[in-house]
Amino acid sequence: MKFDTPATTNPIDQLKVVGQPIHRIDGPLKTTGRAVYAYEWHDPNTRYAYGHVVGSAIAKGRIRSMDVTAARSAPGVIAVVTSDGIGELKKGEFNTAKLFGGTEIQHYHQAIAVVVAETFEEARAAAQLVKVDYAEEKGVFDLAAARDTAVKPEEDEPDSAVGDFDRAFSAAVVKLDQTYTTPDQSHAMMEPHASIAAWNGDELTVWTSSQMIDWWRTDLATTLGIDKEKVHVMSPFIGGGFGVKLFLRSDAVLAALAAREAKRPVKVALPRPFLMNNTTHRPATIQRIRIGAGRDGKITAIAHESWSGDLPGGGPEVAVQQTRLLYAGENRMTAMRLATLDLPEGNAMRAPGEAPGMMALEIAMDEMAERLGLDPVEFRIINDTQVDPEKPERPFSHRDLVGCLRTGAERFGWQERNKQPGGRRDGNWLVGLGVASAFRNNLLVPSGARVRLDREGVVTVETDMTDIGTGSYTIIAQTAAEMLGVPVDKVAVSLGDSRFPVSSGSGGQFGGNCSTAGVYAACVKMREAVAQKLGFNNADDLIFADGEVRSGDRRMPLTEAAGDEGLVAEDSIEFGKLAETHQQSTFGAHFVEVGVDVATGETRIRRMLAVCAAGRILNPITARSQVIGAMTMGVGGALSEELVVDKERGFFVNHDLAAYEVPVHADIPHQEVIFLDETDPMSSPMKAKGIAELGLCGVAAAVANAIYNATGVRVRDYPITLDKLIKDLPELS
Repeated sequence: MKFDTPATTNPIDQLKVVGQPIHRIDGPLKTTGRAVYAYEWHDPNTRYAYGHVVGSAIAKGRIRSMDVTAARSAPGVIAVVTSDGIGELKKGEFNTAKLFGGTEIQHYHQAIAVVVAETFEEARAAAQLVKVDYAEEKGVFDLAAARDTAVKPEEDEPDSAVGDFDRAFSAAVVKLDQTYTTPDQSHAMMEPHASIAAWNGDELTVWTSSQMIDWWRTDLATTLGIDKEKVHVMSPFIGGGFGVKLFLRSDAVLAALAAREAKRPVKVALPRPFLMNNTTHRPATIQRIRIGAGRDGKITAIAHESWSGDLPGGGPEVAVQQTRLLYAGENRMTAMRLATLDLPEGNAMRAPGEAPGMMALEIAMDEMAERLGLDPVEFRIINDTQVDPEKPERPFSHRDLVGCLRTGAERFGWQERNKQPGGRRDGNWLVGLGVASAFRNNLLVPSGARVRLDREGVVTVETDMTDIGTGSYTIIAQTAAEMLGVPVDKVAVSLGDSRFPVSSGSGGQFGGNCSTAGVYAACVKMREAVAQKLGFNNADDLIFADGEVRSGDRRMPLTEAAGDEGLVAEDSIEFGKLAETHQQSTFGAHFVEVGVDVATGETRIRRMLAVCAAGRILNPITARSQVIGAMTMGVGGALSEELVVDKERGFFVNHDLAAYEVPVHADIPHQEVIFLDETDPMSSPMKAKGIAELGLCGVAAAVANAIYNATGVRVRDYPITLDKLIKDLPELS
């Protein structure tokens, strides 16, 4: 199905099932422990072996020699796989560094060997016996020190310019010119990277934890040098990803190599330190923002420049992209520069670009509002735009940032905010309120599905779409139920299997809208097949409801159409040029109240509110879960999350959850989410857009702005830890 004209009225608009607060259909499996994750697949008739990865102990250099003699002779050891034994491996399209290093070391903890044994403990013990002689080279590990060496990245549009920024900024009555920094951050998801690999002749089956089945399948085949059709990937349940599982990782490659060498299925799970140093992370940024405005508060000039780093062949953290679209202003400039660093690979982490970019931009907007003597909410509203500021002839498909800000201000009690920073006390706590806009582009990715109807009236949906804890199973079931007129308990959903039609996958906030649109397309095909089977002339005139097909006075059960053989329909959604003629984005507003201990500088979140405008909400329960999880992640980015770089040795020091601190339940006392009632007919037949990233983008800045309102201390370098506050706090009284 080609989606190239705005959606009109269709069966989804009935909202009998779609849009309803239906609890997750996979919930009982997860709460009872019956959901099987990658490392847990188990056949009692199969003898699994266990692999333990050996990672490089240097960040840059080469391996002079590797002695595996002691490891091979250790108890329980079946095989030791090194690059010397398997030769040069190719690199997948989505990988920057090699997943199984050869003699050249590109980053710390790059996989250089895997030890296979009868038990995990035996494999781990033997891995410690591998002796490696390195020739270490001096690397570059400090973004600030490498800033002047950064170059314009090889991107389609790394820079943009409209009007004459320099002239307008110079002439502006009120100006801001500040620099902000965000640190390297880890995804820190609950489930580590884990895979089981098994060979049957030259055919490979991998159970793994992947957000994007087809990407993994393609890159795994490329890496191993085998036919893609010989690779079968399964990932029906995933314990969190946040972007780090978008791309093939070393556990799947090493499990496949180890299984081939051991001649039996092998399980490989990366230990927690490898998640930080062996996989990908959100790169650190240095961001300079300049804003000029008139006394009326209207922005006349805005510029956003960002510096980030990555390994050779990598890309930038695109932290300026929201600034191109979020606020009005005739004279504009954005630029990105990329430094070569020898740290582990930087890549997509939840809301790449907007998440760190909003951390800077939305503080700058608050600082500018203060200089203008304007309320921060009103300053944002004054600079709203209904067209792409860089291409004014291109309107937004639907935009209600103003509605989000006004609704949030009223619900949160913004009028009670003390305009004087440091002016509100509650015992030993300095109390403040903060606000930030939320923004995330709506991405469109083709997505396919297969629908089956059996003689019992059960509808089965098959697609390689994944569920990373976001509710994919449920909204896909709701879509099929709405389209075919059956209750949700008559829909079975099978996900995460490369034998199914290729979907959009999970990531970038595109999964929910695109995957359900693909199911919609397949269900349209099924409706046509049912109409033909039952002798109806036009499927468009039919009503599918209560397990029946109706046309005027004629009613027939779906089961009659299915017959003994059943019916099968398959299709995919392909998106036309609507996203080119109209800018598609999602909008929101985050409001935060904090308390800061006047003696210690400890910051505590008191309450949070997110107001979201993101098209049709397919399920308010699963959507709310997405948003409050994102809000929690935003608190971590604001207050605690930072991968600390050893700038001499080139690795992330705090590579476990004891030292890399993420928020827990006790840190988040109260969260509220409001979804504005809207649809966007240009996004898809579902008239939905994404929601997940929107819940994160802007949160950290709202926290930072609340801290400033509470204390009068402006911190521009994340995370906002107490040591950055305590010296400037008001005197105790």
